[in-house]
Amino acid sequence: MTIMAEATMGDRPDGLEGRVDGLEERYNPYTGRRVVAGVDDAVPTAAQLGLEPPRFCEACGRRMVVQISPDGWWAKCSRHGVFDSIYGGRR
Repeated sequence: MTIMAEATMGDRPDGLEGRVDGLEERYNPYTGRRVVAGVDDAVPTAAQLGLEPPRFCEACGRRMVVQISPDGWWAKCSRHGVFDSIYGGRR
């Protein structure tokens, strides 16, 4: 059983989603690997506990710039913009 972060790209106010040829394509925000139905992808324990911010964009799998502060974090994808922990109610 994998537990994803409480805030996901689908929680963004702009409804941003990654799509390729009309099909939704998702990536694991902690490993950057493409999410494949029926295949479990290991999520770090700290991420399962909500202590680790996502390091990869869920829409494209690119590595993001992450800034951690005492009250939360934000992550920036070069293609999809900024994702803030406030979107998931983590601040």
